[in-house]
Amino acid sequence: MSISLKNRSLISISDYTPEEICHVLDIAEDFEKNPHQNLLNGRIIASLFFEPSTRTRLSFETAIQLLGGNVIGFSSTAGTSIQKGESLADTITMVASYADLIVMRNPIEGSARFASEVSKVPVINAGDGANQHPTQCMLDLYSIRKTQGTLENLEITLVGDLKYGRTVHSLVEAMCHFNAKFNLVSPVELKLPSVVKQHIKDRNLEYHQYTELEDAIPHSDIIYMTRIQRERFPDPCFATPCWRTPSPTAVCCTRCRASTRSTWTSMPTRRLITSSRHKTASTPVKL
Repeated sequence: MSISLKNRSLISISDYTPEEICHVLDIAEDFEKNPHQNLLNGRIIASLFFEPSTRTRLSFETAIQLLGGNVIGFSSTAGTSIQKGESLADTITMVASYADLIVMRNPIEGSARFASEVSKVPVINAGDGANQHPTQCMLDLYSIRKTQGTLENLEITLVGDLKYGRTVHSLVEAMCHFNAKFNLVSPVELKLPSVVKQHIKDRNLEYHQYTELEDAIPHSDIIYMTRIQRERFPDPCFATPCWRTPSPTAVCCTRCRASTRSTWTSMPTRRLITSSRHKTASTPVKL
């Protein structure tokens, strides 16, 4: 069956079917072998980052240049007409008249979906608040498939800020397509939102909730570590966690002799760790 994603936006990982997700991963595998391709020659891509980003923004802009494209845009709203009161709709409409594609990060949940509805060119969501981060999810799926050899029937442990972690929300939705089993490890205050958990329930998949990582490690194929999203806490006072901090836990990967040590109050940069039940590797991934 022929799969075409031409002129398609990517706002939520749920916008793509399992077959389309795997198609993207297959294309990514080809690009990894030959990253310098002139597919975007003569194309202009707008990179609109309404909130801070290092890895995601540079990842997009590097990929665009490797493919022969040109980048316009901004990395903060300072110096833009947004400071004069320009609406998101007006900004997107204006930028769409200059660009062939828009990549956008915005702190407001639902902003990427709204942008896709007013834009005449496709929009890629590079993160909208605590909602979704579908391109990070694609990268995580690619890393999982590359190390495990499959996406099917894996047991994945998600650790850290599951409430505000948009990468977690996207990954849960995606892995539900592949008959995953989930271990959810977090402080009680930062549990996975019910609306995201509903995706697991709708597919009658198994999940367990823990507050201690040690309980989930022995039967995990994947351990997905996320930091505490302090910038998304509605109450600044809550940014200094008052929950009980567990003893530091070492998560080791024997094949690469890598380890990370973490507590709830000092989480590492996000890492995807595959356990000794299958192949072992520790792969840093972009934030």
